[in-house]
Amino acid sequence: MKKIMPLVFTFAVLVMPYSVLAQLEETTVSTITTTESTGQVTEINPDTLVIRTETSSSPTQYYYTETTTYVDETGAPVSIETVKSGLPVTVYYNLEGDRMIAEKVVVRKTTTTTEKPTIEKKTTTTTTTESK
Repeated sequence: MKKIMPLVFTFAVLVMPYSVLAQLEETTVSTITTTESTGQVTEINPDTLVIRTETSSSPTQYYYTETTTYVDETGAPVSIETVKSGLPVTVYYNLEGDRMIAEKVVVRKTTTTTEKPTIEKKTTTTTTTESK
């Protein structure tokens, strides 16, 4: 019994650094890029919102989920029913695979001027998180 205890202690001292290293190697870094697209609603379906921008020759389809938030220009929440064809919107979305998932939709007021509104598409925010 006295010979076994030193062996067990030696084994524990040798194995412990490997388990600590294994935990360090499990650290992952994920990057979420949120992109902003501004345009005019051309179609709204049960799970998609289609937007036409000046920078794209064809309409772009965004998927929305239960977590997608809808707000007006002041940031006040609005219902999805306010999103209609022809309204100018800004869609903040994340790319998941080949699908663009809308995180937030900002519904802007319609303009009654005869001038053509400026519509642009741009990338905005990149967030990097580290987890263990």
